[in-house]
Amino acid sequence: MKKLGYLICILSFQILIAQNTDTNCACCTAKYNQFDFWLGEWNVYDIQEKLVGINSITKGSKNCLIFENWVKDARRGNSTFFYNSIDDSWNQIYTDNIGFVLKLKGNIFNNTMTLKSELIEGNNKKYYNQISWILNKDGSITQLWEIYNEDEIKISEVFQGIYKKMLN
Repeated sequence: MKKLGYLICILSFQILIAQNTDTNCACCTAKYNQFDFWLGEWNVYDIQEKLVGINSITKGSKNCLIFENWVKDARRGNSTFFYNSIDDSWNQIYTDNIGFVLKLKGNIFNNTMTLKSELIEGNNKKYYNQISWILNKDGSITQLWEIYNEDEIKISEVFQGIYKKMLN
């Protein structure tokens, strides 16, 4: 009888482990899907409607990460985006093939994801990078990269692109 109890205990534990590994998805809540509107294969145009690059946005690591692969002529860049449930923020780490690195943090509000860097010291100025992804009514996305001074006054626009889904 003791062996039967032991066997039932082991089988119950194995079933519990199997259920947790097969059906438990730590990153499958609504928060982790907030930026899914950006997933896909995109042609990226400037405001004069000139094609300036292509971008592939995918999800991985059991819904925990979003990966970006950016191509503009010979320039290549990659980002990893993730939702941090500890501080309820979205985060981006971008690097490219010329050594540029960008770290941003923020959130989504009204179909606009806005991420901002920490204060950066450069050339006798302190500034922030801020990038917003705005979901447009036609399904396209406007990406706006702006620079703000330490008083949060906009000092320049680095890039404005319109993302349009590639046709299959």
